[in-house]
Amino acid sequence: MEHHVVRFSLNGTPVEVGDLPPTRTVLQYLRQSAHLTGTKEGCAEGDCGACTVVEADLGEDGQTVRYRAINACIQFLPALHGKALITVDGLSDGQARLGAHPVQQAMVAQHGSQCGFCTPGFVMSLYALHQSPRAEQPLVRTDIDEVLAGNLCRCTGYRPIVDAALAALEAPRDLDFEKRLRSQLQALRKANTASLVLHGPQTRWYSPRTESELARCLAAHPDARIIAGSTDVGLWATKQLRSFDKLVYVGDITSLKRVRASKAYLEIGAAVTWTEAMPALIAAYPQMRELLQRFASPPVRNAATVGGNIANGSPIGDSMPGFIALSASIVLRSAKGERVMPLEAFYLAYQKNALAPGEYVAALRVPPLKPGMEFRTYKLSKRIDQDISAVCMAICVTLDAGRIGEARIACGGMAATPKRATHTEVALIGSSVGAPALQTARAALEQDFQPIGDMRASANYRMLAAQNLLTRFFLEIGGARQAVRLADVDLEEV
Repeated sequence: MEHHVVRFSLNGTPVEVGDLPPTRTVLQYLRQSAHLTGTKEGCAEGDCGACTVVEADLGEDGQTVRYRAINACIQFLPALHGKALITVDGLSDGQARLGAHPVQQAMVAQHGSQCGFCTPGFVMSLYALHQSPRAEQPLVRTDIDEVLAGNLCRCTGYRPIVDAALAALEAPRDLDFEKRLRSQLQALRKANTASLVLHGPQTRWYSPRTESELARCLAAHPDARIIAGSTDVGLWATKQLRSFDKLVYVGDITSLKRVRASKAYLEIGAAVTWTEAMPALIAAYPQMRELLQRFASPPVRNAATVGGNIANGSPIGDSMPGFIALSASIVLRSAKGERVMPLEAFYLAYQKNALAPGEYVAALRVPPLKPGMEFRTYKLSKRIDQDISAVCMAICVTLDAGRIGEARIACGGMAATPKRATHTEVALIGSSVGAPALQTARAALEQDFQPIGDMRASANYRMLAAQNLLTRFFLEIGGARQAVRLADVDLEEV
């Protein structure tokens, strides 16, 4: 049995859509078909946040309603199948509320809007926070800044918006609306037990429910494009105007959405979003906290998946250097079986990987840190939040009495793929942590990479910055021993 219409809840009202192209974005549907024009289009690439809406679904217990701010401009409409969508237009009428929502009221009272174009996106990001358990804890300015990292305002300034956020959080959640939403989501879950198949004029859409169905689908359609959060593929449609013959959506496969921890490794399913993966990753590898918090923005992390980022294999993808430095492996499956390979072996050339026809990324396995390991991740970009890396570097070494026994270094932004710095690793192994080893490693890095120059950074900047990140690592692990002093190292200005 198959479903051939997209069923979801829109501002508390059940909706069925069956006559639109599968690549119609949520934003296009809202503005052009549903005539809900409160949601705005700014960048059409998930950067500015003007299009922010809230997606809701049920937790594994079937009772907890989870709210996530997402970018409507790059999310394909069929991905809403079985979920609920809340827009700025529905915060009053959709919730049977007389007057504005507390978040909207606070934005007015605190003068959080001038031109108003970005305001609906800010309101929806704050609404998602307002409805989340996190809002029940005391929050400060930095917490609000993190929530709003995916929303840009060019005229108001963020101080009154933050004031509005703190004021709105004092208002209680709308439990009556949540109860109605829970009931609708439970009904959708009960009804949507079969795969969704859509036959558009140009694109066929498949949403298998199990890995067995996924394997059979890919065996029958090995040329299909696999998508999950569509935070990258969505841009291919909106910015490059590319068309797709077949899309296979993996976001409804429960077995790909699990995080498991064992003594051997932390396993993250390919369809686990970055928001869902972050708690486990930070708990196991606290040195990745800053990098993960600067990974895209909350609306992007709420949709983007670990497997999608890895399979895409962008040379500037921020996750791969850290995972490669940690000796992570990747699990690939197909109708023919399963195989596991080191993550760095998965990348063959620019946008070319080791996936065989009919194969898909199933999971990532990351081993735990061992005693004596020093691990760091670094990201350099023009902006702190939501920016593409000029250089991303991860370093993991094993120390014994100040001597390096093992070394793994990986970089993004320095080559056509995420890549290990093997010459630099060899130069470090067996060396004492000190200026001579660092100078040798800085020189070896030039054998590992010949970076290009582009709008984000020149080739010279990338190399000098990467070398200086090596120096930073040595300074950090030197600690009280003062094994490295800046005066002992020839640093060049960047």
